[in-house]
Amino acid sequence: MSQFGNLVQICSQNRKGLLYAAGVGLGIIGVGILMKSLLKRRQRKLIQVGVVSQMCIYPIKSCKGVSVNTAECLEMGLKHGELRDRHWLVIQEDGHKVTGRQEPRLVLITASSDDVYLYLNAAEMEELRVPLKLSRSNSLKDCRVWGSDIQGRDCGDEASRWITRYLNNEKTFRLVQYEFDMQPRRPHDTEKRFKPKDKIAYPDSSPIMLLSEASLEDLNTRVEKKVEMRNFRPSIVVTGCDAYAEDSWDEIQIGSTCLRRVMACGRCIFTTVDPETGVIDRKQPLETMKSYRKCDPSEQHLYKSSPLFGQCYGVDQTGILHVGDPVYKITY
Repeated sequence: MSQFGNLVQICSQNRKGLLYAAGVGLGIIGVGILMKSLLKRRQRKLIQVGVVSQMCIYPIKSCKGVSVNTAECLEMGLKHGELRDRHWLVIQEDGHKVTGRQEPRLVLITASSDDVYLYLNAAEMEELRVPLKLSRSNSLKDCRVWGSDIQGRDCGDEASRWITRYLNNEKTFRLVQYEFDMQPRRPHDTEKRFKPKDKIAYPDSSPIMLLSEASLEDLNTRVEKKVEMRNFRPSIVVTGCDAYAEDSWDEIQIGSTCLRRVMACGRCIFTTVDPETGVIDRKQPLETMKSYRKCDPSEQHLYKSSPLFGQCYGVDQTGILHVGDPVYKITY
C-alpha cells in the first residue's frame, strides 16, 4: 500500500490519525516554501550600480535637512542619534499639515539635537529648545497629512509662539511630535503599490526617497539657473551611475539594508522653493522637468501631470548605512 493509502487508513481509525495526517501535509507545504525561499536566495545576484554619496534626515517636515555620514535605516526611515526623519510636523490649529508649499520659509529652520532636546534655529530668532520626551500632559493633536489621519503630541505653547512669530503669518501654528506608541500612517491604504507592512509618520508617501547625482546633473543642463540636491530632499543620494538609472532599481541592497522600489517621486511646486532664501518661484525647475520627465500615459491616474524625479522605496530589511557604501541592484 502507498504512503498516502496508509495515511487514509490511519485517518479512518481515529482522530489522532487525522491530526497526524494534517501535520504531515502542513510539514510538506512548509518544506516546499522553505526550499523555494532558499532557491530564490541562492539564485539572487548583487550587481553594483553606484555608491552612497550623501544621506540626509529631515527631522521636521519641510524644514532644513541634516546631512549625516552614518544612519540607521529603520522601517519608518533614517535615524541618526535622536533625530528621526520627519517625526515632527508643523500644523494649523485644526490639525492640517503645513509644508513649504504654503510656508516656503520653513526650509530655513535648522533642527539639531542632543540626548534631551530638539533645538530649532532661524535667522533673527532666539534658539528654541523642545524636550525630546514630552510630558504626557501635553495634548494629543489629530493631524491630517495628505488625506490620512495621524496623531502628534503637541510640543507646547512656547514652540507654537516661536514658529508663529517666525512665519509672521496671521494664523497660529503648532509643532507636534510623533511618538512610538502612536498608530503610523499606512501608505498602502492610499496606494496599493506599497506593502501593507509599510509605515510612515509624516513623510508624503514613503520612508525612503533616493536620487542620483547624475539625474540632478542632467536636469541642470536643461535649466537656466542651476538647482541643488536640497531642492528635492532625498534621503539617500547615489553617485557612480547614469542619469535616471535609479528608475530601474527595483530592489537594492546597501550593507545589510534591503530596499524595495515602490514608485517614482512625483514632483510639485515645493521643488521651486530656493533652499537658500526660502523664496518660492512656482515655475522652475518644475516646468523644465515637465517637458521631459512626464509619466507613461498608462500611469497618469497615479502621477497626473507631476514630473518624475527620484524613486520612493520601502524598507524590507533594516540596517546601518554609511556614506561610501556600495549600492547593489538585486537581480534573480
